[in-house]
Amino acid sequence: MKMTMAEMGIMTAELEARLILEQRCRIDWGKIIADPGFLVPEQERRKIADDLEERLQGRPLSKIYGKKEFWGLEFEVTDDVLDPRPDTETIIDIAVQRFPKDADIKILDMGTGSGCLLVSLLHEFPNATGLGLDISPKALAVAKCNAQKFNLDSRAEFVESDWFAGLDESLQFDLIVSNPPYISNRVIPDLEPEVRNFDPIQALDGGEDGLQAYKIIFSTINLFIKKGGTGLFEIGYDQKNDVMRIGRESRFSDISVHRDLAGQPRVVEIYCGDK
Repeated sequence: MKMTMAEMGIMTAELEARLILEQRCRIDWGKIIADPGFLVPEQERRKIADDLEERLQGRPLSKIYGKKEFWGLEFEVTDDVLDPRPDTETIIDIAVQRFPKDADIKILDMGTGSGCLLVSLLHEFPNATGLGLDISPKALAVAKCNAQKFNLDSRAEFVESDWFAGLDESLQFDLIVSNPPYISNRVIPDLEPEVRNFDPIQALDGGEDGLQAYKIIFSTINLFIKKGGTGLFEIGYDQKNDVMRIGRESRFSDISVHRDLAGQPRVVEIYCGDK
């Protein structure tokens, strides 16, 4: 199985083969290794063969099994939401450094998708409340499911909205986060098949230059962020200068960039010291 996936160009073939066995056999990999005589039951073999066929056609394991880990939590995912990615955890890592754990903060997550950002933040801040916005009703259904899964639905609200459109300006937030679409629509056809074919295009397409969402966010965010509030926004590895320029043109002077674990520019932070 590992060799088959490797031959098809799947870079993480060994890890994925292990995950398939663990998922279908309901047994820890360590126990499989420790038992040289371990045999996969026939029924599970058929399921594994089906999983392998789907994977070789490009479908990621997260979409085959309907779940993906993020910030140590296992999220439900469907074809209607972007797969949570480790790079996005950079936003959570920064947020927990900016606010005390017991802070009574209000959080806005724009383009919430699976809800992984908002749910993870509410999990970290037990006194916080949050609002997740998304233009997709199907994505919002997934986000609500994840909030319920972790018993956070009493502190989370989800609303269908095209960015800030229709949001009451009386709402004020201490922390605003987003992993917006930031891929130029010119390069989407060149993305890996598991991204291009199985993540919703709406969650990828950042317009001609990949910057459309940032222009909308930075032009309006000042209406909704509290004095002393923080904004954290994921960016593409090559967008640092462009997004910072957009932020400065929107009169945010306290703006900085944070790198992910691979050392790539990943999150733009704004601090709203003055209103």
